Amino acid sequence: MTSKSLSGPAAIAALPRNRLLGEFSLWSADLANMERDLKRIEAHADLHHVDVADARFTPGLLFFPDLVARIAKLTAKPIHVHLMVEAEIVEAQTRQFIEAGADLITIHAENGEAGLRAVKLAHKLGAEAGVVLRLETPVAAIVPFLPEVAFVTLLGTLIGVKGQSLSEQACPRLIEARALIRKAGREADIVLAADGGIRHETVPLLRAAGADTVVLGSLAFGDPDLAQRIAWLHGLKAAAR
Repeated sequence: MTSKSLSGPAAIAALPRNRLLGEFSLWSADLANMERDLKRIEAHADLHHVDVADARFTPGLLFFPDLVARIAKLTAKPIHVHLMVEAEIVEAQTRQFIEAGADLITIHAENGEAGLRAVKLAHKLGAEAGVVLRLETPVAAIVPFLPEVAFVTLLGTLIGVKGQSLSEQACPRLIEARALIRKAGREADIVLAADGGIRHETVPLLRAAGADTVVLGSLAFGDPDLAQRIAWLHGLKAAAR
């Protein structure tokens, strides 16, 4: 068992802000050898990303609380759970995944008022909260969430399908989100994340557009020299703000 020195909001607040973060999507791990892959990435990951899907809000079914509880015992890094679920279950799912060990719960703005209640519930239960947008949702939908969240994640591909190319809308949407975060006076407090379409050639573009973290899948798990890959990631410069 691995013990965390920090958890919940403290763990998220302690993430480095002077470089691009490495957020590892466990959807791209070898699911039959999860413990092995967690050990391989432990020294390189800033946080783990766990997708949850209910097969209604998004295609397919993805991870469950018992798996997160097991992961939490194997890592000292923060666990970020992305809830791709319908509004009627988002609050229950928020509770279940925080109880399982999630440090950060990201909730879709498309969940509306239920999503805002889930953010408040996450804080009440001692976790941090974020908001995430589908590619087709106007960026302005993040505005009601900005006073309450520590992460804003924009999907750069259609939701819930692996292997897609980055949308040409992704970078302009990041720039727009950054402007809204700045207008809200939360730029120092909110991590802006890009999820989907993460490739060697797209990460520099996303970084230049304002991303503070990218959700790494095969780009990291498929690289035989992970230390070199992460050194490259950390060296990418943000555009002047």
